[in-house]
Amino acid sequence: MKFTSSTLRLSLLAVIPLLTDCSMSATKTAVKPSAEAGSVAASAKGKGAKKVGPAKNEAETDEYAAAPDMSDPLEKLNRGTFWVNDQLYTFILRPISKGYTLLFPRPVRKGIDNAFENVKYPVRFVNCTLQGKLKQAGKETGKFVVNTVGGVGGIFRPAQRIPALANLPDEDTAQTFAKWGIPNGPYLVLPVLGPSSVRDGVGLAGDYALNPINWPYLWWYGSRTKHDWVIIPPSANTLRSTPAQMDKYDTITKDAVDPYLSARSAYSQNRAEAAKR
Repeated sequence: MKFTSSTLRLSLLAVIPLLTDCSMSATKTAVKPSAEAGSVAASAKGKGAKKVGPAKNEAETDEYAAAPDMSDPLEKLNRGTFWVNDQLYTFILRPISKGYTLLFPRPVRKGIDNAFENVKYPVRFVNCTLQGKLKQAGKETGKFVVNTVGGVGGIFRPAQRIPALANLPDEDTAQTFAKWGIPNGPYLVLPVLGPSSVRDGVGLAGDYALNPINWPYLWWYGSRTKHDWVIIPPSANTLRSTPAQMDKYDTITKDAVDPYLSARSAYSQNRAEAAKR
């Protein structure tokens, strides 16, 4: 199959939404650096120092000691991928994010986010069902119907005003695997997508396949036709989610003594908490 350069660029944008489903969702339980760690980092920045003495090591240990265990036998490779991703976020995704927020006011962005999240109903419903959470699966269906019909296709969220349907926890394929007793496996930093694990990487693929936004895109490859327009919905999903993802990434890594360890710790804690729900 022949690809034009524009198709390749759009294809990259279509793949990036995987990042929004799981990998960068760690801010809810992100590690807060200790006061000692913060003071060490601030001191190092203020003096322009490149090296910090034993105090840094002690602070670093305190900062990440509470993180659940996740084996990282590929740390050297992961750190290299983390650095490449950081450059991508800094020089490509962050400028895209800023441009998007400048072009669209907050209420418009909120409506777009609501609509895309509403469409992800099959991801939540299927995984609730696979985990045996049939009552929650029913609530997800009710929320979807209310938001779709009463919220103009999900642009608004009237279901939030119904206590039984408000603030339902997200469910994804990786959580289903965890409920089934499948272990994390080694920690992985995926190119572009960021923090993950062997189990969660497979889960991301499952979420991608269950998300209706991606169905035309998957069909396009399966049928080997040349309808570039089918890449637009996944690409739009990437664009609308980029500002939130960059904010999450910055929150986790900005003032960390070791941004790599901070991202790994926050991700590990987030996934451990999600598996308990």
